[in-house]
Amino acid sequence: MPARATDARRAAVLGSPIAHSLSPVLHRTAYRELGLAGWTYDRFEVDEAGLPAFFETLGAEWAGLSLTMPLKRAVIPLLDEVSETAASVEAVNTVVFTEDGRRTGDNTDIPGMVAALREHGIDEVDSAAVLGAGATASSALAALSRICPGEIAVYVRSEARAAEMRQWAERLDVDVRIADWADAEQALRAPLVINTTPAGVTDALARSVPERPAALFDVLYDPWPTDLAARWSAYGGAVVSGLDLLVHQAVLQVEQMTGLAPAPLDAMRKAGEQALAER
Repeated sequence: MPARATDARRAAVLGSPIAHSLSPVLHRTAYRELGLAGWTYDRFEVDEAGLPAFFETLGAEWAGLSLTMPLKRAVIPLLDEVSETAASVEAVNTVVFTEDGRRTGDNTDIPGMVAALREHGIDEVDSAAVLGAGATASSALAALSRICPGEIAVYVRSEARAAEMRQWAERLDVDVRIADWADAEQALRAPLVINTTPAGVTDALARSVPERPAALFDVLYDPWPTDLAARWSAYGGAVVSGLDLLVHQAVLQVEQMTGLAPAPLDAMRKAGEQALAER
């Protein structure tokens, strides 16, 4: 049932660390724009060990939760139902509490990635490259499975990570070629490059950006721009930021938790940009 302005409902983002999260800014902005005066959205520092106990404290006033690392996989045993999208990468970033008390899990990162790319005019690419092989890389592969029918080169720094990516490729039914991180400069010539690595890892690659780059999706948003994104943009290439992803996945979370659509994308983005500028 869609939310009403008079409803007193709660939602929050959980993770560890969590103080840096922009999710409260985005969701609270959405509530204001949607006229949900009785809704609140908080953040809680919760690790894997503390997650079951946190769930035990949740009452009927709770509408949903956003989950960040390291909880996206740890939450799955606590849920009654998990969407196909979330199950495909064994990662839940959204929990919705239904009226009958069920706990349902979804992953809005994957459709959020697709939506962020499409907003920048990237609907389909013949091939792509992914930098990194962590949890975000698996979501990137899942997103690419929807828009890239060709080969996806994944640049990794260890054989263990390579093995994980091969497993995800088989599970998601995508054409993946594992490449060594030492050759990561070659990735920059792909029609679409998705950087999933932590801050600073790709700084050394910035000097290798081709003069006419295609499209870069850098999932970081703070600090922004990264050296790679700055050089990419300076050369005229299309750049999709981590804030684009954060906003689009949050839009889907708001719509699921409140039952109201569309969520106010533009207002949420402006609020996120302002919050980052004030840091």
